[in-house]
Amino acid sequence: MRKLPTQERAQRTIETIFETTAQILENEGAAGLTTNKVAEKAGFSIGTLYQYFPSKEAILTALIARERRRVMDELDALMESAESQIDQLDPKTFLRQFIRINIEGLGSGRSAKRAMVRFAWQHDHHDDITQALRETAERIAISMQRIHHPNLRPPTPAMMFVVTRAVIGAIRSASLEKSPLLGSIEFEDELVQLAWGMLARPADF
Repeated sequence: MRKLPTQERAQRTIETIFETTAQILENEGAAGLTTNKVAEKAGFSIGTLYQYFPSKEAILTALIARERRRVMDELDALMESAESQIDQLDPKTFLRQFIRINIEGLGSGRSAKRAMVRFAWQHDHHDDITQALRETAERIAISMQRIHHPNLRPPTPAMMFVVTRAVIGAIRSASLEKSPLLGSIEFEDELVQLAWGMLARPADF
């Protein structure tokens, strides 16, 4: 971004640009996305758009980064809530909530359209994807250490690597393949079972 929005009006402008960009991707695909079209459909002059973004690539980069950040913030909030009520915590329910946030944010799309999420997977840089996976693994490991539930194995780097790549990899594949399973309870159930089998102690498998 060329400049950060500091006033409420500027923030609304950015939100409108993001929403319009996602809608164009959903309806016309990446080939139909141009800065002129975004400005026209958003109701702004092209000059207003260029105050914030020099190109359509800059819009997409900022939108993808914002959505990833939102997912991480939701995961942090979930872990803080879990850690504040450890005595009443059901680890499998917590795991389901954790996976659901990842499905909605990185696969099926909630605030962003599915086409926007799919575009992010198709065009993101390998280093950015790797960083997102590392952050997810770190959050799970930190949460497990703090919760220290008797039904869970102590987290190790190998365990965290495998479980995050398995879960996020399945979400990524479902998004790229436009699978009808994405967002279904069956898909969520299978991911929960997969992750639980890796995280739970053998007696609880």
